[in-house]
Amino acid sequence: MTERAPTPVEAAPVEAAPVARANEVEVAPAWKLMWWRFRKHKLAVLSAWILAVIVVIAVIPEFFATQRPDETSARRAYIPPQPIRIIHDGRLVRPYVLGVTGQRNPVTLAMEWVQDTEIRIPVVLFARGFEYRALGLIPGSRHIVGPADGEAGGQATRVHLMGTDRLGRDQWSRLMYGTRISMSIGLVAVALSVFLGVLLGGISGYVGGVTDLVIQRTIELLQSLPAIPIWLALSAAVPRTWPVTHVYFAITIILALIGWTQLGRQVRGRFLALREEDFVTAARLIGCSRGRIIFAHMVPSFMSHIIAATTLAIPLMIINETFLSFLGLGLRPPAISWGVLLQEAQNLQSVVNAPWLLLPGVAVVVTVLTLNILGDGIRDAADPYST
Repeated sequence: MTERAPTPVEAAPVEAAPVARANEVEVAPAWKLMWWRFRKHKLAVLSAWILAVIVVIAVIPEFFATQRPDETSARRAYIPPQPIRIIHDGRLVRPYVLGVTGQRNPVTLAMEWVQDTEIRIPVVLFARGFEYRALGLIPGSRHIVGPADGEAGGQATRVHLMGTDRLGRDQWSRLMYGTRISMSIGLVAVALSVFLGVLLGGISGYVGGVTDLVIQRTIELLQSLPAIPIWLALSAAVPRTWPVTHVYFAITIILALIGWTQLGRQVRGRFLALREEDFVTAARLIGCSRGRIIFAHMVPSFMSHIIAATTLAIPLMIINETFLSFLGLGLRPPAISWGVLLQEAQNLQSVVNAPWLLLPGVAVVVTVLTLNILGDGIRDAADPYST
């Protein structure tokens, strides 16, 4: 017995979906096509979520910190990390951390801390702690995690998720605050370098002539200089008496002045290819100024490339700031950045006695990998010839 062939009315809904999908792709703008391709890159999407968490921490580190980052206590130096536990004797229990007790080594007279299984400090989400002003405006006293009794228990119930340093300062809280400065330096320095690269590279490629010659020779001069000695020299030239804010802006400007040259070359090459295109000629004929032609017509045509280059440049800026601060030529205490935190790990004896001082380096590695993977995903999504 033969099956009945479907009528055209019955077959239409089956074929309508692929046709509608094809029409949607044909009329979709460039940013939507880029977003569809980016969603297929699962690792890049995961990196975007991780970066979002890091950015939130950088914006409101006070909420994620458990103690004041500059609060010292010499009696609580080099306390080991107190991880949060949720299992006790094989049973799922309320989150807690084990307390620590210290005693003097009779030979070295150094304080030695050990976990005390008899002391269990319950911790809760959104615990009450020290007061702060988020973004300098919004008052608050809640923190993402902390002891159940807040600050009522005093020093005895303090929780140090990542231990303490030689001055008894809480490493977790300092890491949260350091995220703000390290991330902001990377973002601001990249923003300045992108502005200089697009502006000078665009002028060089569009105007040409003597202007192009001067800008290109300047780029070649900057690229011929060894980067690390130049950074060291410029950073060492910053007066030691400057306040932290002045040093912050100086380091940002130094990183931006060195980092714009590669993007400037790339923008110049794209402008040389675009300045004879029909839409540029039409804009010139209707009387558009050079600035409008460059920023309103030519730059948007390869904005996806600029976005990808920016995301790949941010981790390099973060590493440079960490490197300079680690050597003592960048930010200095009382400023808190990942590089300043890693200064504590310069002493081999300190690393042996307190290996948790290297944990800020893990934050640097995770952030750099996240930004690199995200940049690769954006670059692949922005490439119209990618499969």
